[in-house]
Amino acid sequence: MDEVLKNLPKQAKDKHKENKKFFSKLKKKPPKHLDVLMQELHDNEFERTDCLTCANCCKTTGPLFTDKDVKRISKFLKMKPQAFVETYLRVDEEQDYVLQQVPCTFLGEDNKCSIYEVRPKACAEFPHTDRRKFQQIGNLTLKNVAICPAAFNIVEEMKKRLP
Repeated sequence: MDEVLKNLPKQAKDKHKENKKFFSKLKKKPPKHLDVLMQELHDNEFERTDCLTCANCCKTTGPLFTDKDVKRISKFLKMKPQAFVETYLRVDEEQDYVLQQVPCTFLGEDNKCSIYEVRPKACAEFPHTDRRKFQQIGNLTLKNVAICPAAFNIVEEMKKRLP
């Protein structure tokens, strides 16, 4: 996995122009079966990909925390929401709650999440490759293929299936 992660940013960069063009075309005219295809590609990829061998998303990026996330996680940690925010989060340029630092504070050395049961919605949905109306998140997916080997593989397979 280390070798895959080492090569991923370059591979994503090499494919960026091609992927950007592909997603632009996809957004203009999405195929009727896109949601079904994306669910299939996502499920197939995650049958052979174990996130615990990677956790690159947790090591390199931080999710957005919604107010619901803050309430749920702070309750789980037996903290007041404001104390949770002050301890772990900061407000970014877009006025969203994000982690104060990466790698994620809740990531263990075994790549397991200590708040997995109550993790932020953004973490639970990452890399968003099974999302409905997938054509609407092309820009996000372009970023995610440089972080997540599974997302990279899904997009490559998608381009083969949707010429």
